[in-house]
Amino acid sequence: MTTSIPQHIAVIMDGNGRWAKERGLPRVSGHQAGVESVDEIVTACRELGVQYLTLYSLSKENWRRPRGEISFLMDLLSVYLRDRLDKMQANGVRFNYIGTITDLPENIQKQLENTKKLTEKNSALTLTLALSYGSRQEISDAAQELCRSVQNGKLRVEEITPEIFKQFLYTRALPDPDLVIRTSGENRMSNFLLWQSSYAEFYVSTKWWPDFRRSDLELAICEFSKRERRFGATPVAKS
Repeated sequence: MTTSIPQHIAVIMDGNGRWAKERGLPRVSGHQAGVESVDEIVTACRELGVQYLTLYSLSKENWRRPRGEISFLMDLLSVYLRDRLDKMQANGVRFNYIGTITDLPENIQKQLENTKKLTEKNSALTLTLALSYGSRQEISDAAQELCRSVQNGKLRVEEITPEIFKQFLYTRALPDPDLVIRTSGENRMSNFLLWQSSYAEFYVSTKWWPDFRRSDLELAICEFSKRERRFGATPVAKS
């Protein structure tokens, strides 16, 4: 069987805290270890021919965590953006971000935008970090923008279609994910890309995110290749 490579893979990176607890380490150690998995999966996706990789890095709900953990996550993100820039440039990785970015510290916002601008001409892989992201917030924001367009006379109500609505989402410049991977064995979407994942294939790994490696990604892609994606249509009879 020929392996079908998904154009866009989205990942719910779950289990950093439980990975650390299992080893008697503080939760922040799990987040630090998780960065190694990010590095390996980004490299693997680029080498395998995946064109888009979206990582659920910080949800809107994650702001409820202890202040010390949030501070560590912001520092970790800042260091990641600083230290991986040269590697992104060398490997043709275009950096992107989605979410309510204004929730983040101002210095992080500037780093995100700077990294995006510096890598905008790269084309081997588009890496998107979902930060302070929530799909319900995204959809409500899109609905507000859509209403304003109608009020301003730029759009008529009769013209609103799913294709038009998509143009108001944070992900307007990205194709919908073909494969959504979740680690840690949980079977839920956790408010991630709900609109975009309507027809995505879902793959659950029982491994914590810090243990998820290239071989696990390849298993997920292999499973994806075995599935028949009909998008609601009747399967074509084989002759």
